[in-house]
Amino acid sequence: VQLQASGGGLVQAGGSLRLSCAASGRTFSGSAMGWFRQAPGKEREFVAVIRWTGGWTSHADSVRGRFTISRDNAKNTLYPQMNSLKPEDTAVYYCAAYSSGSVYYTTSYDYWGRGTQVTVSS
Repeated sequence: VQLQASGGGLVQAGGSLRLSCAASGRTFSGSAMGWFRQAPGKEREFVAVIRWTGGWTSHADSVRGRFTISRDNAKNTLYPQMNSLKPEDTAVYYCAAYSSGSVYYTTSYDYWGRGTQVTVSS
């Protein structure tokens, strides 16, 4: 399984970025993909999750209303759209393939992509 994240960069506060994560190596139908982030000196935290089938989503309180996660099943790719970015959104963002358990915990995911850096300047 390979997860390739991209789309990070430097943006001013209030700006937008669209990340993407391309998944390959296994069939993802019926499972979910999650996004997490990790800021310097902090633990990795849940950002959003989406199910491949049905499109159910959930977003962390800190990003709800600003971030929206979507997916393209044909391309096995998910797209977190990040709007109204704040300096506190600065972190390395990771996509991960869900395995079992609560979708909000890092331990429930068995494959992780390399992170992509998002830096929001004030």
